[in-house]
Amino acid sequence: MDVTAGNQLSVLEIERDEHTAILWLNRPEARNAMAPQFFEELPLAMERLSSDEEVRVVVIAARGEHFSVGLDLKAAASGGLMSSAPSGTTSMAGRAVATRKTVLRLQASITSVAQCPKPVIAVIHGYCIGGGLDLACACDIRLASENSVISLRETRMAMVADLGSLQRLPYIISKGHLAEMAFTAEDIVASRAKEIGLVNDVYPDREDTLSAARELADKIAANSPLAVQGAKAVMSRHETAQIAEGLDYVATWNAGFLASNDLVEAIAAFIEKRDTHFSGS
Repeated sequence: MDVTAGNQLSVLEIERDEHTAILWLNRPEARNAMAPQFFEELPLAMERLSSDEEVRVVVIAARGEHFSVGLDLKAAASGGLMSSAPSGTTSMAGRAVATRKTVLRLQASITSVAQCPKPVIAVIHGYCIGGGLDLACACDIRLASENSVISLRETRMAMVADLGSLQRLPYIISKGHLAEMAFTAEDIVASRAKEIGLVNDVYPDREDTLSAARELADKIAANSPLAVQGAKAVMSRHETAQIAEGLDYVATWNAGFLASNDLVEAIAAFIEKRDTHFSGS
């Protein structure tokens, strides 16, 4: 077994075991919140794994108690995740262009997982919220531990989810279940996630879930990699263009509506640990 952080990786870690590679989310002290480094490193890691001929299956798992709580809101509040408008530009159009550019950049990072030619298995445990769900949805197969809490939480944060969940979930769960998750922003537990088809199976804890993912990866890796990758390419052919179109649309939508008073209120309430009071403006 080869474990390496790899060049240029600090919040991710790659572990190789024969034909299976595990990509670890490695920021447990922050519950694997997605800071700027995550979005920079994810495409680098996926390119490395995609081009490694010895790797036939990729497993995405997380160190610590949670898969990911999603976007690092403290980094977002400080401007660490958002591109600034061109120097000297304070116009609405300038801010919109900058926001759209940022959304497209973050989308591309998550999409690097979906574009991996090898099968990708997500191992979910603890919180899998917002961007964490975006990441899981970009994988081909999802397994979860019993303690998993999954949420498409953006509307609670006065945002429209824009990194892929709204585009990829229609190919995973029914329209009604997606609408319920998106509109209510409520948490669902692992058993409910399995019931609606969001995850394939549920296991007692993270270690059992990871073991099941390794076993599944071994079964996949035993088959012809050419045929397995061909099957993935054929299955994804129809949905790829529609997902890309949807991602572009939501980037444009959020360029106009993301900077709302409700979003400012949501982030302030999160930092101050209080209830939100939305005005719809």
